Amino acid sequence: MRLTFLGTGSAMPLPDRAQTGLLLERDGRRLLVDCGAGVLHRLAATDPGYEGVSTVLLTHHHLDHVADLLPLLKARWLEGSDYLEVVGPRGTKALVDDLLDTFDYLDGRVDLQVREVGAYDFSVAGFDVRAHETRHSVDGLAYRFAGDDGDLTISSDTEAFESLAAFADGSAVFVHDCSFPDDVDVSNHPTPSVLGDVLAGHDYGRVYLTHLYPHTEGRHDEMLSALKSRYDGDVRFARDGLRVNC
Repeated sequence: MRLTFLGTGSAMPLPDRAQTGLLLERDGRRLLVDCGAGVLHRLAATDPGYEGVSTVLLTHHHLDHVADLLPLLKARWLEGSDYLEVVGPRGTKALVDDLLDTFDYLDGRVDLQVREVGAYDFSVAGFDVRAHETRHSVDGLAYRFAGDDGDLTISSDTEAFESLAAFADGSAVFVHDCSFPDDVDVSNHPTPSVLGDVLAGHDYGRVYLTHLYPHTEGRHDEMLSALKSRYDGDVRFARDGLRVNC
């Protein structure tokens, strides 16, 4: 399984960080996880392109994770694709319906299938997935994808907490929100020290930090030091365009 970080930014994107989007590829199957602003352009630069991605799995419904959803639908319609599947937590159908009510000329342009999932096992686009509820300001799900050489877990936007760390335990790659440095007073997202405390005692091949606000610029070494003083595993910052095999 190959993971490409299309967007590693946040609701305050940086010039080199689009909003959230991750592309998964395995044995010719492709899945886009989240579709924030800028992700469609990043996707167009990949080998599959937006033409080769027919399924989007949403972690939650904040704008920086869904802003390019209808632009993706429109691009696929204009290039001749006739199908798009959108899968996500409770409320995904209402979200898509509301978007199409506003941009009604897109309604019916492709065969659009919408499916809602919860904190249980399911399959999507040929990927076997387990889901776990997150702790954020809206309902959301973290996802664990089964891989031949190790699992991949994506936290979504969330506080760091023990049951999510345990859910990801043993993953070859764990992608986790780390939006701000320690001196920012924030809820619904972890800082490095908090995340390190929660990861301690668990075993992951590599942890990638993502969903980075501008507050983190120039402070990556400091943030890594704070986290690694509590968790001694392999921790790295994700960046747009980074490709990881797992």
